[in-house]
Amino acid sequence: MSRAFPVSLTPPDWLVRNLQPQQAPVNRSAVVRASVALALPLALGLAAGRPAYGALASMGALSGVISDTADAYRMRILNIAIPQLFGALGVTIGALAFGQGWVTVAAVTAVALVSGMISSIGAVASVSGLLLLLNCVIGAGLTLPGAWWLAPLLMSGGGLLVLALALLTWPLRSGVPERAAVAETYRRVADLLAACATDAYDDARYAMTASLNQSYDLVLARRAHHHGRSPDLVRLLAQLNAATPLVEAAPAAHQAGKRLPDAIPTAVRHLADALESDSTGPLRLSLPEPEGETARAVDHALRHTADVVTDQPTEKGTPHTVDDLGRPAALPVRAARAARNVVLSAASWRYGLRLALCIGIAQALVSLVVVPRSYWVALTVTFVLKPDFGSVFSRALLRALGTVAGLAVAAGVLTLVPRGWWDVLVMMLLGPLIPALTPRGYGYQTAAITPVILLLSDTLNHQGTGLLVPRLVDSLAGCAIALVAGYLLWPESWHTRVGQHLANAVADTASYVENAFGAGVDPAARPRMRRRLYRDLSAIRTEFQRALTEPPPMGRRAAAWWPLVVATERIVDATTAARVRVKQGAPAPTAAEIAQVTLQLRELSDGLRETNVLVGVRTDLTGPADSVLEPLRQEVAAARAITSPR
Repeated sequence: MSRAFPVSLTPPDWLVRNLQPQQAPVNRSAVVRASVALALPLALGLAAGRPAYGALASMGALSGVISDTADAYRMRILNIAIPQLFGALGVTIGALAFGQGWVTVAAVTAVALVSGMISSIGAVASVSGLLLLLNCVIGAGLTLPGAWWLAPLLMSGGGLLVLALALLTWPLRSGVPERAAVAETYRRVADLLAACATDAYDDARYAMTASLNQSYDLVLARRAHHHGRSPDLVRLLAQLNAATPLVEAAPAAHQAGKRLPDAIPTAVRHLADALESDSTGPLRLSLPEPEGETARAVDHALRHTADVVTDQPTEKGTPHTVDDLGRPAALPVRAARAARNVVLSAASWRYGLRLALCIGIAQALVSLVVVPRSYWVALTVTFVLKPDFGSVFSRALLRALGTVAGLAVAAGVLTLVPRGWWDVLVMMLLGPLIPALTPRGYGYQTAAITPVILLLSDTLNHQGTGLLVPRLVDSLAGCAIALVAGYLLWPESWHTRVGQHLANAVADTASYVENAFGAGVDPAARPRMRRRLYRDLSAIRTEFQRALTEPPPMGRRAAAWWPLVVATERIVDATTAARVRVKQGAPAPTAAEIAQVTLQLRELSDGLRETNVLVGVRTDLTGPADSVLEPLRQEVAAARAITSPR
């Protein structure tokens, strides 16, 4: 009698991580803007008897809707307007190379190389690179109406329509997003202080770091243009900087192992409310009498922060506008620096070459091989293989699933809804789904964007339901090209990047230890270095989460790095806590103690660069038991012993 064995129907963890929707609030303003921006150009085109012109403008509006992610109005200008310039250039190049065989392939491939390389500069450059390539693929794959200059003009106009709609309320709400972001950072600091000496501390610190990064990004984006000319901006930046002593005191409080009184996080939340309402004047804080050096550090930091937020004199008359961050360089200087870094960066060349290889294969399939394939192949590769957007494997999987869902919606619309003015109503209903579903995940975004692109394409080429199956085949072909040429055959895909990023962070941590206690070090350099370290560690966490969406063995390899990620964060915390204790009167560590710890950290960093295999290594860190560096030595030893490279 044969014995049946139960078969597990539980999906693998990496698949669940890919399909699970992310929790995010719906941006109602963006939803309304998307509805108007996608439908209005189409309506104007129909009214003028030029529906193809309206479809092109709506395509441009679609790219604007995708870029419309910033909270601050000045950031919206950067996020939407600058990418439109690159998009106009892309569609011009694509249209000029349309239907010329190898010339088309060479032109689109060259654009892909540039797109991939500039994506490493930053968020705005990444979106600009995406639109540069995306519109080039569209221009090289569709017969565009009118003169060569008309398509870029119409598509840029559609994107700028989104920007105009986004800026309608700017005069009424100038500065509000930045102030709200800083107030939210204060609330995250309050949560961090409330979580000290509890298991929730690590999660609270991660949320605080993300909020702090966002606030500095928003405020400094304005400051680059308005430094010294806006008293409100100077004050807001001072208030954001004033949270630094509280952030630095939190690790010391957590290390002390005793929860802070509830009155302390409550007081910080009161400061957040006062900051958000932009109120001034004294604020009564009911704070307990501090006991011990850690409590004194928190109390001193909180009172200083309260003085800055409420515009009261500080204890020693320190001006509130002291800025430890340094003024951003002029725009031409930053642009030249970014261009130089891109040209000299091996990582940017790898990204660009991988994208160019896959786009070249896709475009060759469309332009050179006699098969009924369309621009949708290269379009799919563009979305899947954008190298700074995360896991190629998971994006290919989600792209295929999202396309199937989007095609089902498009099939219903093309079958049941007559062409013409009904398209305007359809766009008004489908457009809002893009900003509503994009925060849920890439698959959901694809499902929302696909029917919109298909309906606009149908307005240009009038293929009706006949384009559904070919577009599905094109999408699957594009996913296959990205998976094979951009993932399976690409050596970098089989090595997690978490280890290399951690090696850099550990080396920077060694420098931070030296700067935290070394003589003659610029005091302003310490908070900048600490904030950069936490930002880097936050990026490593994000990279780690992306790696977990990879199938075995990559997901398992990435999971092995997690203990070292946490250990590195604790090392930075222990260094900050030791620095706070020294400021409160504890004896400073000796040069020999500092040299011993930094040597161990640099050895750990060098080992991480040489191997991807983690094994335990014993280390002997000795020193006075009552030294402020004793907790730091313990954290370094734990990092070496738990997950160190041989």
